Amino acid sequence: MKKDIHPDYHVIDVKLTDGTVVQMRSTYGSEGETLALDIDPSVHPAWTGGGTRLTDAGGRVSKFKNKYAGLGF
Repeated sequence: MKKDIHPDYHVIDVKLTDGTVVQMRSTYGSEGETLALDIDPSVHPAWTGGGTRLTDAGGRVSKFKNKYAGLGF
């Protein structure tokens, strides 16, 4: 690696939405700074599995079912 071209890699505190503080290594800010998150894996629907629902209202699935309703699909 070339010297003096990479950012400083240091320990910071990451504050999650529930108030939990986790120490991580990062290039964010400077040593000992705190990064407060608005969204994190403990509350985001992509990781918690919540909020999944079928939203096909007159879309492709409904059109297919209506078109081939008599064929047993």
